[in-house]
Amino acid sequence: MRPVVIVLLAVVVVGLAACSSPAASSTASIDAALPSLNGSPRVVTVTMTDELRFEPDAFTFSVGETVRFEVANAGAIQHEFFIGDADAQADHEEEMVEMGGMAHDEPNGISVDPGESQVLEHTFATAGTILIGCHEPGHYAGGMVATATVNG
Repeated sequence: MRPVVIVLLAVVVVGLAACSSPAASSTASIDAALPSLNGSPRVVTVTMTDELRFEPDAFTFSVGETVRFEVANAGAIQHEFFIGDADAQADHEEEMVEMGGMAHDEPNGISVDPGESQVLEHTFATAGTILIGCHEPGHYAGGMVATATVNG
């Protein structure tokens, strides 16, 4: 009877090893696939209106998160979508006044013609409050500002 017990134990050990190998292998495959899934930017759709509003006007992101903003201008006038803290917004406002408007795109901003859409990808590097503003003449002062809270 003793050889039977040894054989049974051997079968159980081999069976357990066989059962655990595929599970470990599948977990490794899933883990290897995660970076490509997690590396895709989150898509956020934003609409700009002639009522000088962003819809939505509040966002929450995480430090290190890359966001693909798909920005549509639903209005009949030009709008822009510029991302930056309060100081960057003030600097950009001054630049826009000097230039008489924005006819070009920047790394942190896009200009969107009436009825058109543009895409801007942005990675949020630091925690805090970031603003999104339109600096076409009078728009920022008129309240065309959204807030992004970036959690650490």
